[in-house]
Amino acid sequence: MTSEILHDPIASRLGYLLRRASSAMMADLGRALGEIALRPVEGTILILIGANPDCTQSDLGRMLGIGRTNMVPLISALSKRGYLDKSPVDGRSFALTLTKSGEEARRQVDKIMDAHEERFARLIVGQDVAGLRTALALIAAQPEDVPPS
Repeated sequence: MTSEILHDPIASRLGYLLRRASSAMMADLGRALGEIALRPVEGTILILIGANPDCTQSDLGRMLGIGRTNMVPLISALSKRGYLDKSPVDGRSFALTLTKSGEEARRQVDKIMDAHEERFARLIVGQDVAGLRTALALIAAQPEDVPPS
């Protein structure tokens, strides 16, 4: 049986659609950022540090939902590429800022992400995009507040 004739009983389920949409968008973004040798998470980190100079690795991890053990290699890799400066805050934490090359990479990431967003926004022209963004933000921010069915 080929996928063309398979019945898909979950095709209209919200979680399934969100995962498929996210996979499509992230794969596209990954290809685009790959042209400047960055992954989406690395580009996101550069944007966040640019918007929040002197934030800590822990701050970023909490914001992105990434644990310490996964943040350490991400920050280390960006530092080795010369994109980040680290300044001691206390015995264990470092304030993170972008270097000149980090700021240039952040600008490139912003341009790529803007073009990426525009491509996907064209698919849903005429739809309530603001409402969609609001709904997705609610889902992302409040999963524990969803009432049981």
